[in-house]
Amino acid sequence: MIKIIKFSRAFLPCAIFSIALVIMGIVGYFVMGGFNMGVDFQAGLIQEVQFAPPAFRLTYSGRGNATISFDRNNLYIIISGSGVEGVMHTFPYAIYTDVATLTAAVSQIDGLQASTGDQADAVKTAWLVHNAQANPQLGAESFVVHYLNTSDTSTPPIPIEDVRESLSELGTVSVQILGRPEDRRFMIRMQDSDISDKGEQIPANKIVDALEKNLNLGADGVAVTNSNYVGSRFSKDLSNQAGILMALTMLLILIYASIRFKPQFAIGAVLAIAHDALIMVTFITWTRMEFNTTSIAAILTILGYSINDTIVIFDRIRETRRMFLEASFIDVLNRSISETLNRTIITTLTTMLAVVSLFIFTSGSMKDFALALLIGMTSGVYSTIFIACGFVNFWDVAVKNKEKKARNSTIKFAKA
Repeated sequence: MIKIIKFSRAFLPCAIFSIALVIMGIVGYFVMGGFNMGVDFQAGLIQEVQFAPPAFRLTYSGRGNATISFDRNNLYIIISGSGVEGVMHTFPYAIYTDVATLTAAVSQIDGLQASTGDQADAVKTAWLVHNAQANPQLGAESFVVHYLNTSDTSTPPIPIEDVRESLSELGTVSVQILGRPEDRRFMIRMQDSDISDKGEQIPANKIVDALEKNLNLGADGVAVTNSNYVGSRFSKDLSNQAGILMALTMLLILIYASIRFKPQFAIGAVLAIAHDALIMVTFITWTRMEFNTTSIAAILTILGYSINDTIVIFDRIRETRRMFLEASFIDVLNRSISETLNRTIITTLTTMLAVVSLFIFTSGSMKDFALALLIGMTSGVYSTIFIACGFVNFWDVAVKNKEKKARNSTIKFAKA
C-alpha cells in the first residue's frame, strides 16, 4: 500500500519561497546590469583562439591556384585554374607522422615551398592546428600552420586573467576558457560598441596582434580556430523572436491544458512552467552564465519536460477524484502526487544521468546547456508538485469559501 504524503502542508511555504526566488532574480537582473548576453543577442565579434606556435609555413609561386584544407586526419593541397589540370594532393597524417616528412612531401609539388623550424622532426602531425582566419589560397604570403602538444611542459596553460589584461587596450572584452586549461583555447567576445576605434572598425586580426604582443608569444603564436560577427539588426531580430517563441509556447500550453482539463488546471500548468522559466533566468542572471540561443533551447526543453510531468499528475488527480467521490479535494491531491512520486523520481533521475554526462564530458556552451537543464529539471519536479497542484488547491479552497459565503448570505436573508 502506498504511503500518502501530506504534500499540501508545504504548498504555502513553497509558494512564498518561489516568490522570494523570483524577486531575487528580478533584483539580480537590475543589480547585475541585465543578462550576460551572448554574441547571438548583441552585435559583436566572437573569436575562438588557441595559443599554438607555428609548425611550418607554406608559399606558392607555381601556375594556377593552390588551395589548402584540413580535416582531423589529412592535409589537402588542391591545384586548379586555367591552363592547369586540376588535381588534389592528399597527405594522410598516418603516413606523414611528423612535420619534417610532411613538409618534404608537400614540397614535391611544383611551385610549393615549405619552411620549418629546427624541431620539425619532433613535431607530430597529430598536433597540428588550423588557423581558420588565414586565407586558404596559397601565394607569396606565408600560410602558417600551427601545432600544440598539450603534454609539453614548456608550453604551460595561460591564465585567463592574463588574456583579459592583454586585450584591455581594445576595450571591454569577455573571455571564456574552452576545454581543458592545457588546451590553451579561449573564446573572446567584443560588443559592437567596443570594436570601433575613432569611427573605424577594429579588424579581427588586431585581437591576435594584441595577444601576441602582450603575452610575448612571438609572431604567429596565436591560431584563430573560429571567427564570427553578428550584426545589430540580426541580434535584435533574434532577441524579438526568442521572446515571441517563449510567449507562444506558454499560450499553446494554456490552450491545450484548457481543452484537456478545467481552467484552474490550465492556469496552474502555465504558472508552473512560467515559474521554471523564471527560476532558470534567476540562475543564469546570478551565475553570469552567458545568455544565448543555447540558453533559450535549455529553457524550452525544460518547459516541455515540466508540462509533461504536470499533465501526468493532473491525469492522476482526475482519475483519483472519480474513484474517491467522498474524499476531500486536498486528500485527492496528496494521494495523486504520492502515487506518481516514484514515476516522477525515476524518470527525472534517469534523464539526469544523461545530462550529468554532458556536463562532465563537454565544455563551453554545451556544458552551460547541461547545467541549465539540471537546474530546470529540479525546478520542474518542484513546480509540478508545489506550484501547479498548490494553485489548483488554492482555487478549490477559494471557490468553496465563495460558495460558503453565498450560502450564509442566503440563510441570513431568509431569516430576516
